[in-house]
Amino acid sequence: MTSANGPARPALPSLLGLGPRAERRRRTLPAGVLRLPTIGVDIGGTKVVAGVVDGEGRVLDRLRTETPDKSKSPKVVEDVIVDLVLQLADKHDVHAVGVGAAGWVDAERSTVLFAPHLNWRGEPLQQALSSRLRFPVVVENDANAAAWAEWRFGAGRGEDHMVMITLGTGIGGAVVRDGYVDRGKHGLAGEFGHMQVVPGGHRCPCGNRGCWEQYSSGNALVREARELAAEESPVVQPLLARAGGTPLGITGPLVTEAAREGDPVAVELLYEVGRWLGVGIANLAAALDPGRFVVGGGVSEAGELLLAPAQDAFRRTLTGRGFRPEAEIVHAALGNEAGLVGAADLARQVARRFRTVKRRRVERATTH
Repeated sequence: MTSANGPARPALPSLLGLGPRAERRRRTLPAGVLRLPTIGVDIGGTKVVAGVVDGEGRVLDRLRTETPDKSKSPKVVEDVIVDLVLQLADKHDVHAVGVGAAGWVDAERSTVLFAPHLNWRGEPLQQALSSRLRFPVVVENDANAAAWAEWRFGAGRGEDHMVMITLGTGIGGAVVRDGYVDRGKHGLAGEFGHMQVVPGGHRCPCGNRGCWEQYSSGNALVREARELAAEESPVVQPLLARAGGTPLGITGPLVTEAAREGDPVAVELLYEVGRWLGVGIANLAAALDPGRFVVGGGVSEAGELLLAPAQDAFRRTLTGRGFRPEAEIVHAALGNEAGLVGAADLARQVARRFRTVKRRRVERATTH
């Protein structure tokens, strides 16, 4: 694009080096830049966690607080983020802030288009935070941030085409390819949980029916367990007793704990979630053909109780099975810290650009 005064200036994200090329250069950044501590913020439906992260992905310090109710104004959440960042900045020499948000983030990584657990609708979060902090700020989808962390420091290391699946209340996901996060044209790639796997199936909050996350997620696990308990089936009585005798007391972690201790109904429930996980991964393999799937999120803490049936269903469902290479399916390595670590590491690129621009301004000022 050009103007009357010559070529148009690039958008802010381009100036800060936030595009795919900048991410591909990530491995070749100077050692001094790699060591820059940055802050990552992970915003979920129930908690906001902020931490200082070094260039090796280690969390040096962290703070946590509850997420404000989604009925409150966007500024209330921004106040929480700013407070946590400033508390950490008082104790550490940090150079940038990365925010991982559970929601849709635009391609420029500046605006939260929609966040289901917060009152953010077209919220210019990057601008709002930058105006209150003395650091450069980058906003990222939380699944993208987690995938980047796993690729850089965790279970995705060494794989140039990785897909991340995050199993929590629903299903999130992200793709890291050739050293950059593939966000799609509009920044909305990775919404794998809303692929339709059962036409006319369970109603999903997204408005459709039969979405993948209605069969393989924390919500799916709890729904099936509670429905079985509500039917007063004798086979579910041990699980119901763990829940205090009420179906509403059944939670995902409770089912996982029972399965680990050998409860047959809990094992069966996790098996079913794992089976659907494998079916969905086979669909993604047909579309994307990655070398490795990394499965994270709270439900993944069930480990082989979930991954073993997923791998079996994947092999039985994969198109062209027996005549093509099979992607690995592995458990994520960084746990709940992946989103925080990834957001901070992505922000480190911004810190590099910011320091370079600042240095050049100083040099120009001293030579005139």
